[in-house]
Amino acid sequence: MIRPLIFGEVLFDDFPDGSRVLGGAPFNVAWNLQALGARPLLISRVGNDALGRSIREQMQHWGMDLSAMQLDSAHPTGTVEVRIDDGEPSYEIVAPCAYDFIRFDHLPRLGETAPLYHGTLATRQDTSAATLHRLIEHYAPRRFVDINLRPPWWDREQALRLLAGACWAKINGEELDALCPDRGRGRETWLRRHLDLDLLIVTHGARGARAWGRDAGPFEVTPQTVARITDSVGAGDAFASVVLLGLLHGWETPLLLERAQAFASAVVGLRGATTGDPRFYAPFREQWSLS
Repeated sequence: MIRPLIFGEVLFDDFPDGSRVLGGAPFNVAWNLQALGARPLLISRVGNDALGRSIREQMQHWGMDLSAMQLDSAHPTGTVEVRIDDGEPSYEIVAPCAYDFIRFDHLPRLGETAPLYHGTLATRQDTSAATLHRLIEHYAPRRFVDINLRPPWWDREQALRLLAGACWAKINGEELDALCPDRGRGRETWLRRHLDLDLLIVTHGARGARAWGRDAGPFEVTPQTVARITDSVGAGDAFASVVLLGLLHGWETPLLLERAQAFASAVVGLRGATTGDPRFYAPFREQWSLS
């Protein structure tokens, strides 16, 4: 199986109860994919500080490839203050930080045909934005974009430019409203066609998700009853992880949605987006016959 390239932020989420959990949407996706056997290459940057060393140590312990993790002596490792209101997270994202300065000339040689996953947050500064555009141009004809709009670090035109030319995209309902404010019914179909996507997935939290392909759709999945909800941080990233895994394995869209929803429904029982306990991932590896 071809290794996916994961580009973007890695940081620590700081919660109101004092807990601190590794996060950042691309990091969450890479961490989950590693646990599910996909061996991703995370392209990011951390500070030469205690938090950065902790991230590298945890990645190494998890068996992840550190060859594209850059070290920055001028900027700190990223952090986010997370607030939970009525079960829904909001974020105060510190800027600037190390992942804003990912440099193309510091990258190892990358696979020519590897699919590339990225969002929008790591493009808020020119250095990382330029690196992503060179990756898109040179290495990744196949792209999966999960835009993860985080105010104030985005604008509509930039998000649409990043989505243009991608193969696959995942957005949530609020992001759909932001991208298509003047469209009514059928806006998902319009957006997929406008962007020329092979697959568009729109997630709706506890109401599940829908997907539109070139020649079929919408496909729909509704979550099973969730036994325990700690917070929804990282649920969308968990969904995206399994979508990308399914694309790598060639799963049909209905199966891909079903498995992505099942995994996301399990992640809401965690504090934060990730866990270092392999037992959390073991049932999914067994059920999905992942080596």
